[in-house]
Amino acid sequence: MPVEMLKTPSAPPALGPYSHAVKAGDWMILAGQLGLDPTTGVLADGVDAQARQALTNIRGILSDHGCTLNDVAKALVFVADLADFPVINAAYAEFFGDHKPARSTVQVAALPAGGAVEIEVWVYIGA
Repeated sequence: MPVEMLKTPSAPPALGPYSHAVKAGDWMILAGQLGLDPTTGVLADGVDAQARQALTNIRGILSDHGCTLNDVAKALVFVADLADFPVINAAYAEFFGDHKPARSTVQVAALPAGGAVEIEVWVYIGA
């Protein structure tokens, strides 16, 4: 099964040699999104703002490819400090509403660009 690299105008510039999203069979997989402003590449100020910007970036990438947050099957949330979980969780709940994809949350030693949160999603796009 070939993997197709997807281009998206809604994502901030990549911080490394990766695609923001790929299509592999019936799945679209998004790279982890930080709270970077897509026009300036600047990290949002504070945990809540970073979580909201990361989710906004995800929503934009999904929209660029005909999907919504309601199509997300799995989310992975990486946090620099698990103590920030309640703030991140509140933003996440607001964005996803009644849709509850499977999710994992993991504390990591550090995130790129000094981020506080990074969110990756998997979307099933099959028939």
